[in-house]
Amino acid sequence: MLDTATNRPELPAEIARRRTFAIISHPDAGKTTLTEKFLLYGGAIQMAGQVRAKGEARRTRSDYMKMEQDRGISVSASAMSFDFKGFRFNLVDTPGHSDFSEDTYRTLTAVDAAVMVIDGAKGVESQTQKLFEVCRLRDLPILTFCNKMDRESRDTFDIIDEIQENLAIDVTPASWPIGVGRDFLGCYDLLRDRLELMDRADRNKVAESIAIEGLDDPKLAEHIPAHLLEQLREEVEMARELLPKLDPQAVLEGHMTPIWFGSAINSFGVQELMNGIGTYGPEPQPQSATPRQIMPEETKVSGFVFKVQANMDPKHRDRVAFLRMASGHFKRGMKLTHVRSKKPMTITNPVLFLAADRELADEAWAGDIIGIPNHGQLRIGDTLTEGEALKVTGIPSFAPELLQSVRAGDPLKSKHLEKALMQFAEEGAAKVFKPMIGSGFIVGVVGALQFEVLGSRIELEYGLPVRFEASQFTSARWVHGPKDAVEKLVNANKQHMAEDNDGDVVYLTRLQWDIDRITRDYPDVTLSATKEMMV
Repeated sequence: MLDTATNRPELPAEIARRRTFAIISHPDAGKTTLTEKFLLYGGAIQMAGQVRAKGEARRTRSDYMKMEQDRGISVSASAMSFDFKGFRFNLVDTPGHSDFSEDTYRTLTAVDAAVMVIDGAKGVESQTQKLFEVCRLRDLPILTFCNKMDRESRDTFDIIDEIQENLAIDVTPASWPIGVGRDFLGCYDLLRDRLELMDRADRNKVAESIAIEGLDDPKLAEHIPAHLLEQLREEVEMARELLPKLDPQAVLEGHMTPIWFGSAINSFGVQELMNGIGTYGPEPQPQSATPRQIMPEETKVSGFVFKVQANMDPKHRDRVAFLRMASGHFKRGMKLTHVRSKKPMTITNPVLFLAADRELADEAWAGDIIGIPNHGQLRIGDTLTEGEALKVTGIPSFAPELLQSVRAGDPLKSKHLEKALMQFAEEGAAKVFKPMIGSGFIVGVVGALQFEVLGSRIELEYGLPVRFEASQFTSARWVHGPKDAVEKLVNANKQHMAEDNDGDVVYLTRLQWDIDRITRDYPDVTLSATKEMMV
């Protein structure tokens, strides 16, 4: 890892070898398949599964919810840790579907880099662009993998141009594809001058690699048909003249992305990408917090919760808080201060994840992601430290775009419903609002598919059939301002007011006109569409 020209001390070796990153892409670009192959190369699994497995073929490791397996999509971000060539990879697989973007946004606050997966035929798609914007806001370094090169795909220069234009980032090729679709043979590794050939017969086999002395090496002709070899030489020469050279510092600053080409389902190009993450990816970075930044090399332990997942194990009503370690060397059984409640917590059974499988974590270092089973004490945005009152900042909560009222199928079970809804609200799976007038709850989500997921999970995990009904409200805004101004607003607009699960005041809107009216009539009050997950 290249040390940046700063006066920060060197990181302890254990921390410096950590690489914590998320995989982002449009749905169906092959993100979950790529995750599987990472686990295969990291020696974490023996045989990679498929998202849409037939018969006895193994299903993917990272999609463990029933709905994910039925639909072949990822619904919830999952975390995995494994070793690869002296590095410790902490990988977070995020949902690509835009209806779950909030989970993804929060996940991106907990990683130091992102791997962007692009479909060779479709190029940059809408969701990729949205997620890329979030990475941009945080200046996350981005490494790109262009997948599905074994299918009919677009011209390599076109793909690179599209990324540069749409995402306004310099692109430098780390490998160059040889042929496309059926003629796809493999790639030429531009960083190490090697020829990487794809084996179509065995999908779980690591590709063979042949050392070459540059593109004029006569050995190339033994492996590549003449017309493809000529094309390769021409294209690489053009690429070297037209495209910028790989600048490791620009990659770390988020201004340049190296791109690898391959086919995840054929295990091709994945190992080169993993080597790239190890070499060019950032080591654990400082975390913004108040009253001061947290440095990974600090000896005192600190970490923050960026995700809460309830009922990962349906047999137990468990809740696991995903904690990103921000500094120090954590050991099992440590007492940490829960900053929000100022109470000490003894962490007796922290877990490391391999998707739905987990094992006890005896220790963890800055950069690692561990799970802490708890009964509702930990929420998204909570910080745990060895005593100092630090609060990690920048974990967003977004105003929902769709609102529906929810009722239990059995009216006697409304107490159970309240418990289930609060659980999902704390998990960040939905916003739950309790209107000040009338009974019942209003549930707000970012995308329509979340209602289905919520309904199916409440039924599966709590045995409660529920029905969602249309609500007169279309959006919600958090209310901020001096206490007397807020009370005045609340008293005059009772039918619009609600509280969220943290007890914060929320204004439910039907039309943009409602928002404009409040802004005009109550100049001291602000309505905001995001809220920091801070307590």
